[in-house]
Amino acid sequence: MKAVICDGFGGVDVLKIADVEKPKPKPNQVLIKVMATSVNMPDIVQRRGKYPPPPGESEILGLEVAGVIEEIGSEVEGYKKGDRVMALVGGGGYAEYATAYASHLIPIPESMSFEEAACVCEAYITAFLNVFMIGGIKDNDYVLYHGGGGGVNTAAIQLTRALTNNVNIIVTASPRKIDKVKELGVDLVINYKENPNFSDIIKEYTKKRGVDIILDHVGAAYLDQNIKSLAYEGRLIIIGVISGIKAELNLGLLMVKRQKIIGSVLRSRPVENKAEIIKEFKEKAIPKFADRTIVPIIYKVMPLEEVAEAHQIMEKGEHFGKIVLKVSN
Repeated sequence: MKAVICDGFGGVDVLKIADVEKPKPKPNQVLIKVMATSVNMPDIVQRRGKYPPPPGESEILGLEVAGVIEEIGSEVEGYKKGDRVMALVGGGGYAEYATAYASHLIPIPESMSFEEAACVCEAYITAFLNVFMIGGIKDNDYVLYHGGGGGVNTAAIQLTRALTNNVNIIVTASPRKIDKVKELGVDLVINYKENPNFSDIIKEYTKKRGVDIILDHVGAAYLDQNIKSLAYEGRLIIIGVISGIKAELNLGLLMVKRQKIIGSVLRSRPVENKAEIIKEFKEKAIPKFADRTIVPIIYKVMPLEEVAEAHQIMEKGEHFGKIVLKVSN
């Protein structure tokens, strides 16, 4: 089968299209003929040699797929060959065929295309896990989502608007993405280039209350500002560390305001835990995709052969929403 392989670690020049052996599903897995996959930041980090796949998972890049079931493992029930499905995978998405655990499958609603479905499992499940299941968002909360036009951030905005009432959404974004972020129904967009001390703006905007949840992929550079922005019993959920892993922390403020700092990664979780997360996501969020309340934001659809260009777009931060790789017709 055709797949993208990494010829070593480094820049986009290590990405190569090659013929590799088609994977075989385990008894509790299915084999999916991949129609589309998408590019996520963990793919970039893995390509650079800093994010290896969990033990037993494919070395091929790609954390989510949308396609048609080609083969079913002996222990799998409830699915049949030809079913349209999307799936969260530990690796192997950038290929014509990929295996996925049956418990990690989501039937694709009739209203969704393969390209749209390819955007769901990594970004939206990550956002759902961290904002809803870990963060415990509730009606009338104040939330701060960092990263304007990224896949997880836009997913968090859409899920919050669809599944809660009267939540006040604050987002940091670059100047050229501010208008598009506002179109998603955000209450306040902070230009982080003009306002690096965003905590001052949040303090004023919330009348010193602060925010209940912060979803952050920046890490070290934002830690101090994040803590200052949190309300009493606020939760800072860190899902990335693109600015570094070490920073000073005011433990006194953390204690007095009873704040929580939570680190979270989806990919390395046990199979059973992922299945529980996906089950709740299917029940609560997928109906919103089916009725088109939530429509995945696609920046660009590109053929698998243009994977290097797709990675460059993501690294430059040119995109708003998801970059989709079309694999099969």
